[in-house]
Amino acid sequence: MSSYCVIGSGISGATIANLLSKKNSVHVYDKARGPGGRSSFKRFNKSKGFDHGAQYISPKSIKFKKFIEKLCKKKILKRWTGKHLYLNKIKKENKNHIKIIGCKGNNDITKHLIKNIKCNFQSELEKIKFVNKKWKLDFKNNQTKYYDKLILTCPFPQLKKISKSFIKDPFIKQKVKMDANVTVMIEIKKTNKNVSSYLFNDKILGWAAKENSKKRFKSINDLWTLQSTSLWANKKINKNKENKETNSKILIDQFFKLTGIKKTKILTTINHGWKYSSNSRPLKVKSYWNTKLNLGVCADWFVGPKVEAGWISANDLYKKIDK
Repeated sequence: MSSYCVIGSGISGATIANLLSKKNSVHVYDKARGPGGRSSFKRFNKSKGFDHGAQYISPKSIKFKKFIEKLCKKKILKRWTGKHLYLNKIKKENKNHIKIIGCKGNNDITKHLIKNIKCNFQSELEKIKFVNKKWKLDFKNNQTKYYDKLILTCPFPQLKKISKSFIKDPFIKQKVKMDANVTVMIEIKKTNKNVSSYLFNDKILGWAAKENSKKRFKSINDLWTLQSTSLWANKKINKNKENKETNSKILIDQFFKLTGIKKTKILTTINHGWKYSSNSRPLKVKSYWNTKLNLGVCADWFVGPKVEAGWISANDLYKKIDK
């Protein structure tokens, strides 16, 4: 039985770990406090929280649709209903566009996939080395681990930095520009607006979602997740930590202005910057596997910006490994 190390617990990492665990020993490492990657759920108070990464899943491919349907039957995922206002005049609205979310949070899908796999959180990988046909992994918490095979699912810039000595494939030389996103989570007094989400036609604010509408919790107040456009975030992300109060205020002001909701006191504000949120330009390959080095890479940025892209990449990698 081979020992695999999977770096990352997002949709790609969780999917490939789940597939490999059927025949192998698999351990997952992630620098975050919990699973989900870009589909993380920010817990606010007990069951209350925000989907501050990927907002929902809208399956396209037949295989992914079947996978999602199974999870819906198991009550891990569910349909997000309600009034979704499509205000973006550039993109055409697809009336058949369904929105699937986690029953407790949008990291439910990854939690389900890795529930029987040993996971190590708050473990950030610092460097890798191939020694005597094994991978030596040094983590920032001063841990050193050895594994037969290594799977990396990190964003492209981080992958390039950590693996440039080992990956010689043409894809690593491509200019992959990953877009950023600034997400602001707010709690305000309950309003009469019966809207689940807004997709805006704005240069600053791209999306707003009312967490209450997902029917996961009851609250006397309204919880909203506001997400910037990538155009705006790309300019602000490098100094978002220093300017989080200013950036948060800009997004909040836009929210009240564009929705027409009466400006009220902000009871809670949480700012989160995603430096490497997504890649909208697919590569010519869906994943990478080096048999000699026992080194693999899968991630959504190979395929596209949606959650489904990460699942497709992981399944593609598993086919290459399981030949």
